[in-house]
Amino acid sequence: MSAETENQAGRLELDENLDLTAVAPLHQSLLSARGGALVVDASQVDRVGAQCIQLLLSAKKSWGDDDVPFHLEAPSETFLSALALLGVEPESLHVKEATQ
Repeated sequence: MSAETENQAGRLELDENLDLTAVAPLHQSLLSARGGALVVDASQVDRVGAQCIQLLLSAKKSWGDDDVPFHLEAPSETFLSALALLGVEPESLHVKEATQ
């Protein structure tokens, strides 16, 4: 994502707890952001379930189908571990590592 596109992108900060109860609110947040570039901040995620990962993968595909940038930024170790456990490559969500 270019710096200009990133500056124009919407941001969504994921909650610490992405369990089953977080699926509906996350879905609503994603629907609200649809149509524009989106950067999803996963730095605070402390617990994540497969349903939220599935929802994020579906969102990534939807953004891709719309030819609109979608990136997951600064994933926590917990988030990355959940991806690995499910056999999902971070690149599937266009993960951008935190800059130090």
